[in-house]
Amino acid sequence: MSQFVAEFVGTLFLMLIGNGVVANVVLQDTKGFNSGWIVITTGWAFAVFTGVVIAAPYSGAHINPAVTLGLAIAGEFSWALVPKFILAQMLGAMAGSFIVWLMYKDHFDRTEDPLLKRAVFCTTPAIRNIRSNILSEIIGTFTLIFVIFYVTDPVMGGDTETPIGMGSLGAIPVTFLVWAIGLALGGTTGYAINPARDLGPRIVYSIIPQKGKGDSDWSYSWIPVVAPILGATLAAMMYLYLDN
Repeated sequence: MSQFVAEFVGTLFLMLIGNGVVANVVLQDTKGFNSGWIVITTGWAFAVFTGVVIAAPYSGAHINPAVTLGLAIAGEFSWALVPKFILAQMLGAMAGSFIVWLMYKDHFDRTEDPLLKRAVFCTTPAIRNIRSNILSEIIGTFTLIFVIFYVTDPVMGGDTETPIGMGSLGAIPVTFLVWAIGLALGGTTGYAINPARDLGPRIVYSIIPQKGKGDSDWSYSWIPVVAPILGATLAAMMYLYLDN
């Protein structure tokens, strides 16, 4: 499997399970309807586990532009590979969210609240405050990327042309890390902490035909893209400082 395909497929399964658990919890008349935040955070944690296990042997399982950029800033990953990885992640996120829509279409049609329909695809802050929303995503992503630096597989590194990543065993600690971030830091913005995870599905939501669909909230969409990039940058800088 090529690096591009690995990042595409890994991110696709990340979104299939991650957005799938949200659909199962918030959409009307599902078996998991109204089962709560614990179910959502647990589902997202295992979504990360699934994506990492699939992609790790081939690409290092970044499955997140913030991870790719953080590793590149820290000098652990080639900048020449960054565009390819991010494109694969974006396309994978779009494909995974589209499959979720197909699977849950009957439940989308039965759900009246347009905000709940959009929530399956992308994040919305609990309290809309640009400064605090940005800070929340920065802190969440900083936590993710900073810890990932200490669970990456050095065997996969070697040189910056070889994708450094978590490795299959690294899927386990990262699963618990994402679970902890969701439980502790996710209540403010829904913890996007991944630009592809939010932007790709938001694009899909904006173009699919859907009964009673609301707007895509493009005025907020830049925050779960820019803030995770800032958080990843800060994490890489802190790692470089502490590592020297």
